[in-house]
Amino acid sequence: MSEIPKINVGISVGDPNGIGIEIILKAFQDKRIFDFFTPIVFGHSTNFIEEQKKWGLQISIYTLHDIKKPNKTRLNVVNTLDSPFTIHYGKEQPEAGAFAFASLEAATMALKKNHIQALVTAPIHKKSIQSNTFNFPGHTDYLNSQLEGESLMFMISEALKIALVSDHIPLHSITHYLTAEKITQKILLLEKSLQQDFGILRPKIAVLGINPHNGDQGVIGQEEDQLVRPLLQSLFEKGHLVFGPFAADGFFGSQQHKKYDAVLAMYHDQGLIPFKTLSFGEGVNFTAGLSHVRTSPDHGTAFDIAGRGIADPSSFIAALYSARSFYLQRLEGKAETSIQE
Repeated sequence: MSEIPKINVGISVGDPNGIGIEIILKAFQDKRIFDFFTPIVFGHSTNFIEEQKKWGLQISIYTLHDIKKPNKTRLNVVNTLDSPFTIHYGKEQPEAGAFAFASLEAATMALKKNHIQALVTAPIHKKSIQSNTFNFPGHTDYLNSQLEGESLMFMISEALKIALVSDHIPLHSITHYLTAEKITQKILLLEKSLQQDFGILRPKIAVLGINPHNGDQGVIGQEEDQLVRPLLQSLFEKGHLVFGPFAADGFFGSQQHKKYDAVLAMYHDQGLIPFKTLSFGEGVNFTAGLSHVRTSPDHGTAFDIAGRGIADPSSFIAALYSARSFYLQRLEGKAETSIQE
């Protein structure tokens, strides 16, 4: 019987006033998960020990001093700051944001140095983390600045795979952002990810329109007729299996998404509302298009339930296994390419 492939997975703790530490601890309660992962968390071991005792969780925590020598059967925690954080559940604090960024920065550096094979991020609070050193809308934009490639926000679950052309930008800026170049770039990134990370050789991609009812032949908007439809036709003629634009309001209710390998939405809520309706608690946010693998759960810091011990780790666990799957798929792809050469 062949050995199960095991990876070093790095984990950033997110905002310590949220549910990040809780869901990380809950995820690693089941000792069988250590057959697949050697977890390396970037935060502070004291916080994890205190939270473990608070929730009565049976998990062994190891303070890791040499990142090259992690314990294979325990939850490794690297102290990214000298002192633990004093947690105030559900509170928005710049200090909590600074702790979250220290964790993310250290984890990203470990990823770049290949001390970890993939990164899974617990949720940050987007306002608390803002500072002179972190002035990004979220994880995706920060990682895009740190890793090679161009990022694509890609939400995945058993029910649906949906990527975004624009993600964390204000609604009033969307039509200025949606150029032919940007839409083409995201289509090609999505196509590459489906091939590289999912092993789908000829992926079929559905593209949503921008305006209600696809503009109703120019009555509600002209972007579909003047921009999106000609662009998709041009790409289709070049051999890319792209279809649309589809009116977003009825696309998911009529189950059309099941006919395609993935869907490309034009803006954040156009994609995230149906995704979270169909997949909430089971979905994964995958930053595709970059040189390294990063995933996260499909929820936020959940300040409203922080400190109550009721956070569900399901989406975080799904993010762990997805990160491992993508890493191994890419490794297999590189091996096949090397053999062919």
